[in-house]
Amino acid sequence: MRTIEWDDEKDVVKLIDQTLLPGDYKIVECTRLDELIEAIKKLKVRGAPALGAAGAFGVVLAFMNEQDEATLKDEVEKLKKARPTAVNLSYGVNRALQAAMRGRSMQERCSYALEEAKRIAEEDVAVNKKIGDYGSALLEDGDVVLTHCNAGRLACVDWGTALGVIRTAIEKGKRIEVIACETRPLNQGSRLTAWELLQDEIPVTLITDSMGAAVMREGKVNKVLVGADRVVKEGVLNKIGTYMHAVVAKAHAIPFYVAAPLSSFDTAQSYKAVEIEERGPEELLFFGEKQIAPLDVKVYNPAFDFTPFELIEAIITEKGVIRDVKEDV
Repeated sequence: MRTIEWDDEKDVVKLIDQTLLPGDYKIVECTRLDELIEAIKKLKVRGAPALGAAGAFGVVLAFMNEQDEATLKDEVEKLKKARPTAVNLSYGVNRALQAAMRGRSMQERCSYALEEAKRIAEEDVAVNKKIGDYGSALLEDGDVVLTHCNAGRLACVDWGTALGVIRTAIEKGKRIEVIACETRPLNQGSRLTAWELLQDEIPVTLITDSMGAAVMREGKVNKVLVGADRVVKEGVLNKIGTYMHAVVAKAHAIPFYVAAPLSSFDTAQSYKAVEIEERGPEELLFFGEKQIAPLDVKVYNPAFDFTPFELIEAIITEKGVIRDVKEDV
C-alpha cells in the first residue's frame, strides 16, 4: 500500500507504522483526529510530503467526528501544531479546510475535504515522479550517492523525493549505489532508507553519521542528495545532521543536492522565525529500551538543522532544477 491513504470502505486513514520498521510491517487505522495526531507526534507517519497528506486527511476526520465548530477549530489547530518545522503539514490542513468551507452542511464539508485530501495525495505521487525525472539527469552512471535520513516513499505518499531521484535514474538504466547514514537518534536512515532500498533491490551501504566525512575524503561518494522539510529564504531546514554533510561535501567539492516539492517552499520566511522541533531526552538516553546515558545528563535534541544556499549545488523541484538558488528561490 501507499505510506498513507484513505480507506473508502471503512472511512479511516490507513498508514504504515514506521516506528516498527524494519522488524515489523504493520498498518495502523485512524478513525479519530486525536489518533492521527498521536501517530504524527510519535512518527508513525513522518516526512514532509506525507505530513501534507496526513494534515488533509486529518481535516476529514475532524469533520466526520466533530459537530461543534469551536471544537473543530481547536482540533484542527492542534493538528497543524503536531509537528511545527515542516511546512507541509499546515499546507495540507489549510488546503483541505479551504475546500471544506465550500460546503453548507457538515456532510458537504466532509465530502469536499476528502476530495481535496485525495487530490493532495495523488499530486504528491505525480510531483515526486517529476522530481525524479529532473533529478535523475544530475546522476551519472556509476555514481555513489550519500543520503541522510529518509526522503523516500515512506516520507511521501509514494515514490519519494531524494530516493525518488535515485529510483528514476535506475529505471533509466543508470547504475547507482547509495550510502545511507544511520541518522541518529531515531535511525530513519538505517531503519527506513536501508529497508526501502533493499525492498527495491537498490545497492545500499549503511554507515554511522560520523563516517560521512571519512567516506567523502576517501573518494567513495560522488553526490550527496537529501530531502527538505522546509525551504526558506536563506536555505533549507532538514533532518539534524544535514548541515554537517553539506559543509563536508563543500570542502571536498562534492555536489550537494536537495530534492523538494514546491509545497515545502516557504521563502517569505526566515529560518530564524521557524520553530525547530525539540524532541524528548529519552531519544538520546535510551536505545530502544536499553539505557545508554546517565538519566540526569543534560540533553539537547533538535530534530532539524539549517543549511544555507551557499552550500547547496541545486534544488530539484517538480518544475525543474534550481541552480542559482540564492537568486531563483
